[in-house]
Formats: sequence, C-alpha cells, structure tokens
Amino acid sequence: MNKPKTIWIINQYASTPATGMGGRHFYLAKELAKQGHQVYLIASSYTHLLRSPLEITDSYFIEELDGISFVWVKMPQYEDAHDKKRVLNWFIFAWRLLKLPKVIKDKPDVVLASSPAPFVFLGAQRLAKKFHARLVFEVRDIWPLTLIELGGYSSKHPFIRLMQWVEDKAYRESDTVLSNLPNAVRHMESRGMKPEKFSWIPNGFDTEEFSNTEPLSEETLQALPQDKFIVGYTGTLGVANALENFIDAAELLKKNDKIAFVLVGKGKEKKTLQTQVNRLKLKNVTFIDSIRKSQVQSMLEKFDACFIGWKKEAIYRYGIAPNKLPEYMLSATPIIHAYSGACDFVKEAEAGISVPAENPQAIAEAILALKQMSFEEISQLGQNGRNHALENYDYTKLAEKLSGILLD
Repeated sequence: MNKPKTIWIINQYASTPATGMGGRHFYLAKELAKQGHQVYLIASSYTHLLRSPLEITDSYFIEELDGISFVWVKMPQYEDAHDKKRVLNWFIFAWRLLKLPKVIKDKPDVVLASSPAPFVFLGAQRLAKKFHARLVFEVRDIWPLTLIELGGYSSKHPFIRLMQWVEDKAYRESDTVLSNLPNAVRHMESRGMKPEKFSWIPNGFDTEEFSNTEPLSEETLQALPQDKFIVGYTGTLGVANALENFIDAAELLKKNDKIAFVLVGKGKEKKTLQTQVNRLKLKNVTFIDSIRKSQVQSMLEKFDACFIGWKKEAIYRYGIAPNKLPEYMLSATPIIHAYSGACDFVKEAEAGISVPAENPQAIAEAILALKQMSFEEISQLGQNGRNHALENYDYTKLAEKLSGILLD
C-alpha cells in the first residue's frame, strides 16, 4: 500500500452517475479514495455528453460524493458535438484550470490530465510545475490522428498542427503516459515518446454497481420478443458502431422466425436504422428506448447473444476500448464481435465469435453457429467472458494498478 497522496484527475468530460454515465474516472477515483488517497476529479459543468448537467452559479463548485471531491468548472453551453463553441471550450477549460489552486485546499502530489482534446495538458502542466507534482497524460482517443483518419482533416491544417504540437509535447514532457487503447504505445513511440513511460489501463466495471442491478420495467419486458433466440445490442446507436451491418444480417435471416434482433438505446443513427428496417420490411428487429445503466445487466440476461460491431478503419490498429465490452462479458452472454482491428479481446478470451467488420453475411453465419451450439458450449463461451472480465476489468483491481503507476 502506497502512502496516501493527493491526486487531481482532470477530465473535461467526466461525469457522475447522476449527471451522466459515471464512467472511467468516476469509478477509478472512487476506488483510489477507498485506498486512502485524497482524490479531486475535475470536470466541466457542461458538455454535450452530460445527461443532466448541474446548474451551478459560482465559477467552481465542489460536490462531495462517494469519498471523492468532484470539482465542477463552470463552462458555457453549446448545441452539440459539432458546435464550434465546443472547440472554444477546450481552451477556456484549460485556462480555468489555472485558478484551481485558489479553489482546492489540498496541493496535488499527482496531476493526471485526460484527453481526447490534448489542450487540457497545457493547464495541467502549469499546475504540476507549480506544485512540483508528478504529471500524467492519458489518451482515450488518439487526437489529432483520429480527426485526420476518420474526420478527413488534413494533417497540414493549422489547427491540426497546433493539436499535434500539444500532443507531442505531452508525450515528451509527461512523467507517465496512460491509455485505455492497448496498442497506443506504437503511435506514441512514433511521436517521440519513450515506450517505458507507457501503461495500459482498460475501461472496466464497478462491482458495487453491478451487484445492485435493477429489474426491467413491465413495459420493457413486454416489448421484448418472446420464445426467440435474441441477439441484442445495448448502448449508443452511433456511426462508429456500424449497426447497419447488424440490420443487414437481420435481413439475411428474416425467414428464420426463431431469431430476433434487439437494439436498446438511442443515438444519432437511430432514425437512419429505423428507416433501414422499414425499407427492408423487417419484422425481426425491435428497437427499445434507453434504459437505466442499473438495468443493463437485467437486459443482457434476456439476450442469447450480444452484438458489438465496428467500422473497418485503420485507426483500430491501436485497439479499442468500448465500455460495453466489460458489461457484455460480465453478463456471461456469448458475444458476436464484428471487428478487424488489433487486440480482439473477445477472440483472446474465447468469449464468443469474432467476424470481420462490415460483413453482414459473416454476422448472420455467426448467429446461426451460436444458435446451433449446445447449452454447455454456449455456457462455456459466456463463462470465459465473465472470467476474463473479473480478472481484467474490475475497477478495484484497475485502481490498484493505477495507484502503483501514479505513485511509483
């Protein structure tokens, strides 16, 4: 056990379970606090990811929650993820970090700054220098490379060049670099980072949260198909999830009246997917509105197989870090993983069937293969996933690893 320290974790997009999804830093902070550390989690009072943003009147507000001090930095609101005001907020947030010494009474031993926008590093570095604290930079999405490869931006664009300068500076000047992407170290080395600085901390699950699973509502239960082999998806219905291939697989299997497809959640692509289902006149696809996070495991218990898909993109050579994968595995439900990148943990854990991304025929064949398996074979795949999740994705264990890295 390390001597208790004061840790400042800065993630502009962090949330609590009441304002958003909780998520990586909330749960890691909670576990670090259980270890005896004084933890401050610093986030923006408004982002497009918050479900119920707090309305604060002062420039800074500290909320004491589950043993951690959650510091909300008051920020301007904007329309959506593509609003130019969101970009302006990246700079405002980094600037407002500099006033934290007047707000937080405990000086940090460690300052951890988390991406995706790298500008947060500039404010965090000033704070770390002021207090002679250890400086840690965390990458959860490789920017600006993702914007170049997926967003189509030129690497010569002045703003991309500025972002690249900050990213390279962060790799060079941080004491430690973290990522939830297992292969990110390859990219970081190419940008000048010494590989020994790198540590991988995956996304995980909160044991306490999953031990307090709530049942589904009667309305949701009634919406689920009955007496079918259900292949389900839960989470954001977004572009990155490539769910149009899931619907195309449903079209290929539409004559099999024993198989049903269920999508639970909301997102930018929901209307497009519903239009696709209507155009194909599919009767085997059911959409269910978002459910509470505490009900997700109850929903997964209703599935015979879980689905997760991706686009076929080169950026995935650095791996992936979906929040839903630990949830799926923990449910002990076999997984169909449509993925063509590096570090396929479904395949490594033997937790289901992996198929190439963007291949509806392969998805359909995987569904038929699972349906034809014996109860024992299906159960073994599910148990393999659960064992992998318990060993690798428990936030209690991940926080122990993080503590060792931060305070080494």
